[in-house]
Amino acid sequence: MMKKPEKKSSLYTVNLVAIEGDDGAFPCPECGNSISPDDESETSYKIIDTKVVNDELAELVVACAKCGSTIHITGFQAGFDA
Repeated sequence: MMKKPEKKSSLYTVNLVAIEGDDGAFPCPECGNSISPDDESETSYKIIDTKVVNDELAELVVACAKCGSTIHITGFQAGFDA
């Protein structure tokens, strides 16, 4: 009996500094599904992990709800009060 090959999800990194617009939304690199920080219901993505350095968010790892791709989101910057 042949075993079906497991479908592996793709792995991507998205740097928020490099995307256009100021709302933080971007298309999934695999399927184009809109990943938006305004989607608090997590219908378009699921948060898998967070990485915090010096009490600041350094990386957010999400899975696209449409295709299952894993996306590492980087480029978070602390606000500048100066």
